Amino acid sequence: MSADAPTFSPLSVWRSIAQPSIVLPLAAVAGASLIGLLIILLTGVPLGEAIPAFLDGAFGSEYAIAASVNRAVVFSAIGLGFIFAFQANLTNVGGEGQIAVAGIAAAAVALKLPIGSLPLGLAYVLPMLAAVAAGAFWGGICGVLKVKVGTNEVISSLLLTFIGVWLLYWSVQSEDLLRQPMTSTATLPETLEIPDPTKLPQLFDVAGPLNVGLIIVLVLAVAVQLALHRSVLGVHLRAVGLNELASRRAGIPYERYVMLAMAVSGAFGGLAGAIMLQGDQYVLKDGFTSGYGFDGLVVGLLARGSALGVVLGALFFGFLRSGGINMEMTAKVPSAVVVIIQGLVIVAIAASAYWLAAKETRR
Repeated sequence: MSADAPTFSPLSVWRSIAQPSIVLPLAAVAGASLIGLLIILLTGVPLGEAIPAFLDGAFGSEYAIAASVNRAVVFSAIGLGFIFAFQANLTNVGGEGQIAVAGIAAAAVALKLPIGSLPLGLAYVLPMLAAVAAGAFWGGICGVLKVKVGTNEVISSLLLTFIGVWLLYWSVQSEDLLRQPMTSTATLPETLEIPDPTKLPQLFDVAGPLNVGLIIVLVLAVAVQLALHRSVLGVHLRAVGLNELASRRAGIPYERYVMLAMAVSGAFGGLAGAIMLQGDQYVLKDGFTSGYGFDGLVVGLLARGSALGVVLGALFFGFLRSGGINMEMTAKVPSAVVVIIQGLVIVAIAASAYWLAAKETRR
């Protein structure tokens, strides 16, 4: 063996794994989880009931795993849109509103247009495209307001969220819009179930909501990673975000890229809404967004511009939400405790990322 050949030992392998960028976030999650377990104990629920309920809800069956992954798909779509806009130093916090208007658009196309007999999958593609276009329009409004009147995109996207959610509420409350015909006073304020041809095809032979949305989002994750880090588009977006004046002098159309970034970010929110309606829920109703837009926003924030980080973070939060729901249903853990645990994990991960970034800056 050559003297220059590398030697492998358990110690060298451990040193390669035990990097601060890996160990610190894991330790932060572990610490937050321990605090969460303590909070559960304080509510009077035995850990011997809470932990099995969580594991059963997240991993206990084929259906549970499929449902968790399906949630992760939606979170990933929102997160990918977030990091796309963030490349240009723009912050899209309007995922909830974009999901809402996307649900309205997809439901309207699926229920009001005679597309059920269209070939080649167009029956489910057209509602999805309508949802993506609605999300892009909703996000694009923020971009236009920013470049035309200087409105901060955080404020505009947040306020548009309230408008989108109330539009959804109006749509499912009015029979002139999308509400199902009222046959009795017990008729729920929601749409009819969308036709079977407009539902997303299921993946594999599993008893769960896993559908082609998974493949679409994984392909888009690769495309976003390449676009942001291996293309002229990504360079221009970063230049626009770093210095408006310098980008203008370099011939980069600032206004066009700001509007593009927000529209594309909104389009991902629209895609998330389409996947929720066509791949899982099948009816549009009040509360349709389920807070997924805010969870996806957190995934995007914690991913630090990485599409892989978005996918991994979305998987984590998808299983966390599934386990938390089952823990609430079967072990009677209060829903507020589940939200607190999720918040603790988010704060712990964000704090570890901040500490690592500050350390790198000092170095």
